[in-house]
Amino acid sequence: MYAAIRKFIKSLLYPLYERRLVRALDFSKTPHHVGVILDGNRRWAKANPNLADPNGHKAGASKIIEFLGWCDEADVQVVTLWLLSTDNFKRSAAEIDELLHIIGDTVDELAATGRWNIKAVGALDLLPDWLSKKLSDLKPVRTDGVEVNVAISYGGRREIVDAVKCYLSEEEKAGHSLSAASAALTSEDISKFLYTAGQPDPELLIRTSGEQRLGGFMLWQSASSEFYFCEAYWPDFRRVDFLRALRAYSLRQRRFGS
Repeated sequence: MYAAIRKFIKSLLYPLYERRLVRALDFSKTPHHVGVILDGNRRWAKANPNLADPNGHKAGASKIIEFLGWCDEADVQVVTLWLLSTDNFKRSAAEIDELLHIIGDTVDELAATGRWNIKAVGALDLLPDWLSKKLSDLKPVRTDGVEVNVAISYGGRREIVDAVKCYLSEEEKAGHSLSAASAALTSEDISKFLYTAGQPDPELLIRTSGEQRLGGFMLWQSASSEFYFCEAYWPDFRRVDFLRALRAYSLRQRRFGS
């Protein structure tokens, strides 16, 4: 009974708290690019075994469109969502197959809205042909709104390796020797061949579930990022949690090494 009363009181107070956060936020300091590690789906499922459908991956996927709506409201320009890491392939074949189909359905749902340009970033060659083709066929549909990167079969180290390989391949096509190419290599060259080439680096990285590590997410691009770690599992991530992350970001002094 007391738990039900507390839940009811929270349901009344949180909308008020949300409005207070919105009034206090300086939206001129909203990050242009937000990266999110959508963590905690399986732990959420274990914590909610009595739900009609306790599938954590499905619950996490159903949160994405709502979250992107919050990003629209905050005028975020680019969002990168880490849906599947290269390390996740160590899980059982049955779980991976289920997860890949959930991801495929999620991409279809995002594209069907017509609200965002969807881009797949990751080692797509590791994916089954049907999903790799679906992701490769994604095309821009808007000239405005949030650009959404879905990081699938993504690993930060793999991204850097792929970028270096692409750079060396271009240098070879230009007739340059390996020694000349390696001597001329700069950090800007690597940036040009990252999966997110042409987009701003993320100013804010959010990880849900209470884990306080990046796990290889956007290793190259996050050199100057601010990090925000949230205790909520991804399916339970609320607008108030997002607003808190934006508030924390807006209050930080970004010195860039100076």
